[in-house]
Amino acid sequence: MSSCSRVALVTGANKGIGFAITRDLCRKFSGDVVLTARDEARGKAAVQQLQAEGLSPRFHQLDIEDLQSIRALRDFLRKEYGGLNVLVNSAGIAFRMDDSAPFDIQAETTLKTNFFATRNVCSELLPIVKPHGRVVNVSCLQGSKALENCSEDLQEKFRCDTLTEGDLVDLMKKFVEDTKNEVHEREGWPDSAYGVSKLGVTVLSRILARQLDEKRKGDRILLNACCTGWEGSRTAEEGAETPVYLALLPPDATEPQGQLVCDKVVQTW
Repeated sequence: MSSCSRVALVTGANKGIGFAITRDLCRKFSGDVVLTARDEARGKAAVQQLQAEGLSPRFHQLDIEDLQSIRALRDFLRKEYGGLNVLVNSAGIAFRMDDSAPFDIQAETTLKTNFFATRNVCSELLPIVKPHGRVVNVSCLQGSKALENCSEDLQEKFRCDTLTEGDLVDLMKKFVEDTKNEVHEREGWPDSAYGVSKLGVTVLSRILARQLDEKRKGDRILLNACCTGWEGSRTAEEGAETPVYLALLPPDATEPQGQLVCDKVVQTW
């Protein structure tokens, strides 16, 4: 594989929204598309399904909760392609509404995957994103709703334009600690672990976009969060439209950058 080849990569791509995004990118992206999944057998089965449709994704194993797994993927991309052109972070989890797990367990587990593991993927892969690269973090409007349901003090912190990545990490850790100590409501947090995790992803996207503008302005890399709307009445294919739109923004595009985008429209929040 020559290092001039372009490559797009999707996390959590063996089913649901990640699979739909991968299928769409296989059709529209000029270059290779890498489907990643934690479970190798499921990932390869998903690749075979797309091959049966006449598409040709590649497979690479990735467990976003395993730093060594992320770094092995990074090294593969460096060796095979000299970097990465498009990254779509769609891996994530959500507990069912009727799940009996205690709230603090749900909070810790959900944030571990949706926020902390996604952040690790960004930390390891952003440095190898090539000029004019595109990064899309799948978030959710439930994150915006969680923000509305936070105390005014917390809202102010999350909306602050000078919030650092370290500050955000501390806030996410505090939410988990507060649920363990059964004081999260008193401390101004909403009752949605999933919502808080996606709020974290949206705010992280803002911070990372700002960092890219500061450190790599000339590379014109665009990084955004998006809501797919897939959780509601939409099909996964309909949900894939906005992330794919953001992944394929033309090379000369300068916006959106660091935004939350839903139905291809920037959301104010």
